[in-house]
Order: sequence, then C-alpha cells, then structure tokens
Amino acid sequence: MNREKEIYKVTLVGSVGNVALLTFKFIAGVLGHSAAMIADAVHSFSDFITDLVVLVFVGISAKPQDTSHDYGHGKFETMATLFIGLALVAVAVGIIVSGCVKLAAWLGGEQLPAPGKLALWAALVSIAVKELLYRYTVRRGKELDSQALVANAWHHRSDALSSIGAAIGIGGAILLGDRWTVLDPVASIVVGAMLVKVAIDLLKGSIGELTDRSLSEEAEQEIEAIIHSFPDVSEPHNLRTRRIGNRIAIEVHIRMDGELPLREVHDRASAIEEKLRERFGKDTLVTLHMEPTKGN
Repeated sequence: MNREKEIYKVTLVGSVGNVALLTFKFIAGVLGHSAAMIADAVHSFSDFITDLVVLVFVGISAKPQDTSHDYGHGKFETMATLFIGLALVAVAVGIIVSGCVKLAAWLGGEQLPAPGKLALWAALVSIAVKELLYRYTVRRGKELDSQALVANAWHHRSDALSSIGAAIGIGGAILLGDRWTVLDPVASIVVGAMLVKVAIDLLKGSIGELTDRSLSEEAEQEIEAIIHSFPDVSEPHNLRTRRIGNRIAIEVHIRMDGELPLREVHDRASAIEEKLRERFGKDTLVTLHMEPTKGN
C-alpha cells in the first residue's frame, strides 16, 4: 500500500464533500437569511482549503531523506497540522466576531431577519455528511499513522458540530418566531467557541512536535523495558525521544560487558533496534551508544 496515495485518496473524498456542502450551505444561508448558515458555509470553505494544505504538505513529507534533510521530510506533515489549526482559529474568530456584531445590533433594537427552512435543511444535511466524513477520515488517518489526516478529520467533526449549533439556532428562530431570531447569531457564537477549542488542541500537538517535545513518559518507560528485556544489557540512560512526522526517533546509551567481542555487541545492538522497530514502526530511527559496564 502506497501511504502517500492513500492519504491523497482520503483527502480528495473529503474535498468533494466540502465543495458540495459549502456551495449548498452558502446558497441556503443567503436565500434563508441565516447568519449561522453563512458562517457554517465559511467553515466548510476553510475545510476545503485545509484539504489542499494536506495534499501539498503530505506530498513533500513523503520524500526520502536527502543531503539537506538527513532525517527525511516528515515534519512537513506536522507543519500541515499546524496550518490547519491556525486556519481553524482564524475561521472561529471570524464567526464569533460576526455573531457578536449581529447580537449587538439586536440588543440595540434592530430586528434581525428570520432564517428560512432551507437553511435548516442545509444544517441537517451537513451534520450527516460531515459526521460520516469524520469517521472515515479519522479511521484511515489512524490506519496510515497520519497526524495531518487525523487533524483534518477533526476539521470535519468541528464542521458537524458547527452545523448542530446552526440547526439549533435556526430551528429555534423558526419555531419561536421573530422575537427569537437572535438565536441564529447566538448559535454562530457558540459554534465559533467550539472551533477555538478544537484548534487549540491541534496547535498544541503540532507545536510540541516542531519543538521536539519528547514522547510520553509511558512510551519512554516502554522503551526502557524493551532494552531491559535483554539480559546482557543494563543501565539504559540519556534517553532522548521525539517525533518526526509519522516516525519516531530514539537515542539512548546502554551498557554491556566491555570484554565482549565487537561482533557480539553489534549483534545485540541490532537485536534491540529490531525489537524497538517492531513496537514503534519499521521507520523508527534508533541510535544506540554502547558503553562498557562500570568497572570494565
């Protein structure tokens, strides 16, 4: 299975869905006089843009190591995740500001237009389609170990959540009458706040990787346990870990009997590397520094 082609395939499926939805929602928002639905359409447009970001950066990240990138290009995929998070923040802030402006106008006595049923139908269709896209994309993202795909899946889920908020606001404004048309912009503000939370979570992960944050304490303890499983190896120390896109890098110092032949030490190091790759992926970068046990 070609990982890059599979990521392209999943992303293109999402792109087709986003283009169809943003067109439908924008038309429904304009004809249905719904600020929440227009905000939802803008969110779908941002989804489409992030699809393009994934396609571009995943193509770069799939390139093998070269003279200028000794560890490969994996962090370009992490950069794609960062850009998706930033795009989501920008969309969320825009939605919140727009909703606040309309809410202020309503508080000032302005009568807001009542949303139409077409906008409500658009929200309901969007909820169903985007939830299906989320489930498909997150499942494939985990199978392909692609952080960018998983991040993009959450973009689909956030769009589904925003459509739920829009549906509640639009439905409430329709059912309760003109006095409650304010529910439409209020719904858009709530949607924007949910999107900010999702964006912050995405940014935390990608910034952590770009700044070489270590793996979790549990993962590092598992690495040490694997090393300890070899009886002639002791005292793993100076352990350093990080992620490079969808790969993991492990550096560690270990001790062996200083009187052992070089061939035996080499074979033991190779066996440890193989076992670490079995657990953390065949592309895991492992660097072992062999030292003699104390007293040798």
